[in-house]
Amino acid sequence: MQQIQHSADTPRLSVDVDERVAPRFTLMIRTGKLIVEDRQYLCLLRDVSATGASVRTFHPLVQGRRYAIEFETGDRVAADLVWNDGQVAGFHFHTPINVDDLMMGSIRYPKRDLRFEIALPVEIHTRNGVLPATISNLSRQGGRIECDSGLALDQPVRIEGAGMPEIEARVRWRDDGSYGLVFDTTFTLDQLARVLSHLHMRVA
Repeated sequence: MQQIQHSADTPRLSVDVDERVAPRFTLMIRTGKLIVEDRQYLCLLRDVSATGASVRTFHPLVQGRRYAIEFETGDRVAADLVWNDGQVAGFHFHTPINVDDLMMGSIRYPKRDLRFEIALPVEIHTRNGVLPATISNLSRQGGRIECDSGLALDQPVRIEGAGMPEIEARVRWRDDGSYGLVFDTTFTLDQLARVLSHLHMRVA
């Protein structure tokens, strides 16, 4: 694995994600959020200790960015990128975490679906026509859209947007221009990762 190079004047991190004093705790593959600056990406947590983690990523990483990792429990910790081999990256946490609490939270919420805050323009196809809308929140199983035109509860819709597959969905709730959708077909992890990466590339 390729270590990030440091200049002679830059002190190396005292904790290496591959060889650390803190005990490692190997996880079953869990989904997580990799926060890069203010953008949210899908990642897979491979293993984690109190001081760091190795993460499977779906997009290129750049040294010098502000990173954080958010777990399925909703806990978020700032981190530094230590090494990166193109698909798996090692991060060192700014502050140690309680691994026991993390694992207990993961056991309590084994099926909690991560939601990603985005701003993706889409078209909503209904029996009465096509409506412009924006997806403001996306998960593998559903999402929230903002739409000026009224949609009915349980109304079937089809969603089309750049960089994402067509989605058949139904309206589950509505609140002053916001609508919660449940997808007929669940995104695969790869599909969701690609949608998020495509969106961030478009607005970069």
